[in-house]
Amino acid sequence: MGFGLIKVVNKKMEFLQLNELILSKYDNHYQKLKVIFERTIELIETHHPDEIAIEAPFFGKNVQSMLKLGRAQGVAMAAGLSRDIPITEYEPKKIKMAITGNGNASKEQVAKMLQQLLGLKELPKNLDSTDGLAAAVCHFFNSGRVEVGKSYSGWDAFVKNNEDRVKK
Repeated sequence: MGFGLIKVVNKKMEFLQLNELILSKYDNHYQKLKVIFERTIELIETHHPDEIAIEAPFFGKNVQSMLKLGRAQGVAMAAGLSRDIPITEYEPKKIKMAITGNGNASKEQVAKMLQQLLGLKELPKNLDSTDGLAAAVCHFFNSGRVEVGKSYSGWDAFVKNNEDRVKK
């Protein structure tokens, strides 16, 4: 289960943290849920977030996997709600669309775009943590707090007017 934290200062995102919970070392599903709850509370108490964004459950063919994922998401949501933090869910396609402009983008494409957007030096080996970060960035883009700039006639015009924002 991945998570990512951003801070918004003057309508701009700043990267804080990116990580994942390694739950495979726990045999018992209930123990995994307890770890998710405790770690989420720890993150809340450390970073004092104003809001939480989470990827909404998606429908798959394996009912058992869906059930376990739904429980994990519910536990993370309960941790936030226990601290009166508003929660917003985003469909996976909406998250991918917000980050890459393509609702069918791969995990790798989402991760690469996050790397560019947030200036990350390197990406984690397991991209579950970038999923959590993508939800946070999607929420920022959908919050109405983004500084909206002028429109451009194309990519070349954008690059010319934003050389400081584009890596060469």
